[in-house]
Amino acid sequence: MPTIKIERYKFRFYSSDAGEPPHVHVLDGDMVAKIWLQPVSTEYNRGYNRRELNYILKLTRTNQARLLENWNEYFNR
Repeated sequence: MPTIKIERYKFRFYSSDAGEPPHVHVLDGDMVAKIWLQPVSTEYNRGYNRRELNYILKLTRTNQARLLENWNEYFNR
């Protein structure tokens, strides 16, 4: 499973996600959020407070092109 480390967060893709629109699972310890990449938005959040989630969304927007490129490469799109 591809993992891109951005600051302390792990942005991860799972092979079972191939049929879904581009997204990442953002992990830090026991916390995880699923973030859609087009447009950047939250599908779910488990454990992050509002400030952390907003920061994760900012990081996702800043790195959106890189994340989409990795998604498309991994899923051969």
